[in-house]
Amino acid sequence: MKIETLKAINNARHAGRAIVRATDLATGEDVLIEPGADASPLGEAAAGAARADTSGPAAIEGRSWFLSVFNPPLELVIVGAVHIAQPLVRMAQEAGYAVRIVDPRTAFATAARFPGTDISHDYPDEALAKQPLGKRSAIVFLSHDPKIDDPGLVAALKSDCFYIGTLGSKKTQAARQARMKQEGFGEDVLARMHGPAGLDIGARSPAEIAVSILAEMTLVLRGAKVKA
Repeated sequence: MKIETLKAINNARHAGRAIVRATDLATGEDVLIEPGADASPLGEAAAGAARADTSGPAAIEGRSWFLSVFNPPLELVIVGAVHIAQPLVRMAQEAGYAVRIVDPRTAFATAARFPGTDISHDYPDEALAKQPLGKRSAIVFLSHDPKIDDPGLVAALKSDCFYIGTLGSKKTQAARQARMKQEGFGEDVLARMHGPAGLDIGARSPAEIAVSILAEMTLVLRGAKVKA
């Protein structure tokens, strides 16, 4: 690998950006591709490899390439240290996410309830200003308190995170959508909100709801697959 290529990969990693190194197996030529920024067949293949978190060979327009994926870590921000957050933290960590809890209510967001988890007692907009969301970030709002959720939701909708989940009934979702419209967001932006959060699997218990949320996050991250 050329030193320039290594430096570019390291720069992308430090900046929290995904990058794919495409190597022509016949000539040794290296091409660095930022997923989503290249509409060519090779660029589309690189974006697919990055989305799947999978490096491997690819045949593109008569040439054999090896696509090496360098993705930033996955991150989940949970706003609201409620009961559902406890199993969701554990499951997301098992799935490879770095998880942080954001909740100004110190009685809920405690190390005893969330051992080994990064906890912030800032309001969500303050926490996200200190550690902004990126393309590999997901955020789920669970607090049921607009004073806590809404400032963070505004910040999330302005970010390029891949998933925004909001808990609550359809009536709650409609009211939340209306408040975000008053903040100036259009329908195309509001469509990024997944609410009620989670796939409809009939979940009832906190653990089942956590499963449904993580499943929906995975579906959005990886993309739907059509069964044969």
